[in-house]
Amino acid sequence: MPKGQTDKVLAQNRKASHDYTILDTIEAGMVLTGTEIKSVRNARINLKDGYCSIRNGEVFLVNVHISPFEQGTLFNHDPLRTRKLLLHKSQIKRLSEEVKQSGNTIVPLKVYIKNGVAKLLIGIAKGKKNYDKREALKQKDMKREMDRALKIR
Repeated sequence: MPKGQTDKVLAQNRKASHDYTILDTIEAGMVLTGTEIKSVRNARINLKDGYCSIRNGEVFLVNVHISPFEQGTLFNHDPLRTRKLLLHKSQIKRLSEEVKQSGNTIVPLKVYIKNGVAKLLIGIAKGKKNYDKREALKQKDMKREMDRALKIR
């Protein structure tokens, strides 16, 4: 992809918006190996069960599956490897303060290519209760029905 093009979404975590209320989002870079970036550019990444953890003043992406590169050799990467995220110190400090509050966590929302570089959009999220999830589904169904009714006229 040429460097001029921006925001080609490669993977999205739809389950996160269902299970969590997203409070804030931050764009982060990822430290990837050669075969990992090739697999990411081929959209062979799964964010569904991933989360971010903060250790020793650094943020790590945990449990995100990047499939091995098909044309890779013996030295292909481990699919579930823990990957470091690239953030400013002030952003890491703010994230750690938000996570210390009860019920907050950091979840990956989407991976995209921006100016030729793979970026990850992470979100500070608060877990939803079951009744919140049902209410959100009701709202979505009501909106869909209203749109259908308006479309018929």
